[in-house]
Amino acid sequence: MDAIYPTRCLTCGHVVDGDFGLCGPCWRDTSFIGGTICDGCGVPLPGADAGDAPKCDDCLEVIRPWAHGRAALLYKDTGRKLVLSLKHGDRQEVAHPAGLWMSTAVKGIITDKTLIVPVPLHWQRMIKRRYNQSALLAKALGKRTELPCALDLLQRVRRTRSLDGLGRVERMEIVKGAIRVHPRRRHRLIGRPILLVDDVMTTGATLAACTRACLDAGSGPVCVVTLARVAKDA
Repeated sequence: MDAIYPTRCLTCGHVVDGDFGLCGPCWRDTSFIGGTICDGCGVPLPGADAGDAPKCDDCLEVIRPWAHGRAALLYKDTGRKLVLSLKHGDRQEVAHPAGLWMSTAVKGIITDKTLIVPVPLHWQRMIKRRYNQSALLAKALGKRTELPCALDLLQRVRRTRSLDGLGRVERMEIVKGAIRVHPRRRHRLIGRPILLVDDVMTTGATLAACTRACLDAGSGPVCVVTLARVAKDA
């Protein structure tokens, strides 16, 4: 089978040794996040990790409703290509390795009681795209962490316009009131820690709306993780 259907790099298509892997050049162009990071959004920070939950400028300026935030990659170069291929290119296989990378990112902020919840799509956008990329990431992360997923816990009750190119205030206004907890799923989150999953974080407006919906419905503390994080210097 390997001779007939060789495993290929997720971004450039070159033959690679590992299943669902990246070739050497694409791996080098992938900015995996590590070292000292912001405890609020996961963006890398300069200096040594002093263990004091440091915050980036954005998270110092804006109070995040979630407890901790993490991301696996920076949204640039190969990281950007992976997110776009998953989101718009029907490359659902990207979720498989992404689950591994995100499971590494969330070590230390999850417990065996954590419930994994994806950011929802509006049903009209789901029909057009055929899948929710955040749900694919949540399922892959659940397999890696052996934690349960509630793929339909949250609902996007109002279709919102694209948030691309908009600032934080505009984004927050657009998603305000657009997301709620499914009334028949609310019992699953009562008092329980939640890990919200999305493909990319820019300003955090959508994740904030999801977090508030969970907290208002009676959940325990909420943490967030994304495959990629947009950084100002990216």
